[in-house]
Amino acid sequence: MDLIAGNTYVRREVHAAYGGSQQGGITPTKDSNKVFIWSNESGPHHGYQDGWSDDGSIYYYTGAGQHGDQDIEAGRHNGRLLRHSENGDEVLLFIGQKGPGGLWKYECKLSLIDYEFFQTKDAEDKNRKAVRFILERVDDESTSTAKQGAVTTPTRQEKLSSQTKPTITERKGLVTSRVGQGYYRHEILQRFEGKCAVTGANSEELLIASHIVPWRDSNEFERLDVNNGILLSPTYDALFDKHLISFSDEGEILLSTAVPESLFTALGVTGGETVDVFDGMKAYLQRHRENLR
Repeated sequence: MDLIAGNTYVRREVHAAYGGSQQGGITPTKDSNKVFIWSNESGPHHGYQDGWSDDGSIYYYTGAGQHGDQDIEAGRHNGRLLRHSENGDEVLLFIGQKGPGGLWKYECKLSLIDYEFFQTKDAEDKNRKAVRFILERVDDESTSTAKQGAVTTPTRQEKLSSQTKPTITERKGLVTSRVGQGYYRHEILQRFEGKCAVTGANSEELLIASHIVPWRDSNEFERLDVNNGILLSPTYDALFDKHLISFSDEGEILLSTAVPESLFTALGVTGGETVDVFDGMKAYLQRHRENLR
């Protein structure tokens, strides 16, 4: 079976050809190195918020799980989509069509850029934390022949070494941190063990993978260099981003003299905070300190 963008298919026939479960929104296949994602008009009833960006280049897709908080690492569903590049998987988007027959239009191939958490309702109308995958449209002619072998999708590490400027540079949603690649955020989370470098807070949905030297002032390597990153909670990220705080090479916090001390006090910033500084961060911190207000 050939899958051609814009054509409609019966879902069970797609699975008969390529494998994967006929149930659920994210259905990885076992043998054909594909992850199918399915979206239709019933999604909002389960708190799913799927759809294209205004320019049609980015697709936002809610993770798997209808009840309770969603887990980004969940086995053959969210986790398989999260790691599709290093697994050599293609991601194929299908959109449900109105009317009888259970038809789905094959939209296109996608590639993961990043993910974020947001608040929504579950199938029981209870508030919960959900995952929003941020995926980029990629060129797609057709996908041919059932049970194909592994594709040659580059790994995240390969993407890093050949990175060009991403299509989008600002997050959308509840968390307002910059989007580089999912690889970058993942590496920052790993380096700081999922905790704010200052406070130790470990709520991943709130923490921001901040660039030390801002995105706009970085070259393409620096934008995705893990040494140009620090994991911060929203208050410290905002102060750091506005150059109202910085850090010495020893990790001691430095406060701006451009605002009254009472502002820092009101925000709970004492001036005695410290962070762990890795050797590779020092050159970036020096550049950041040059702009301390």
